[in-house]
Amino acid sequence: MADLIKVKINGKDVKISKPLDAMKNASGYLPEDRKGDVIIADLSVRENLILAQQVLRGFFKPYSKAEAAKIADEYIKLLQVKTASQDTPIKALSGGNQQKVVLAKWIAAGCKVLLVDEPTRGVDVGAKREIYEILNSLLADGLAILMVSSELPELIGTCDRIC
Repeated sequence: MADLIKVKINGKDVKISKPLDAMKNASGYLPEDRKGDVIIADLSVRENLILAQQVLRGFFKPYSKAEAAKIADEYIKLLQVKTASQDTPIKALSGGNQQKVVLAKWIAAGCKVLLVDEPTRGVDVGAKREIYEILNSLLADGLAILMVSSELPELIGTCDRIC
């Protein structure tokens, strides 16, 4: 029997037994190992960015290239992803920009709860600052963020509560 997580989201009891259950309840996950767990290296920035939305919409209702391009443009600008184009394979981006694309994917999918596991692992100091700014902006917009980090200064500098 699959593990079952019971939580309240927006005052509603939710049972989560698979990733799709979490996604359908506006929850996302930014894992510690983005390269191994979340990005599809050979796909473009655009394709990685809209992946969660496409899963929620269903693969038999694909986004047109124009729809996907519009979404990608919006979030590349919003999160200041440094990329030659939205057609660039995500593996060609720096670790910080890959992480911003993963964050953009969940924001674009309408997440209200985001679990981030070591969100700045493997990114340079400038990208860390940008990621902290993005997370703080999301918090200000009402998104709930649960952070797992082995860096105590990161937790102290970004969290309201530490357990």
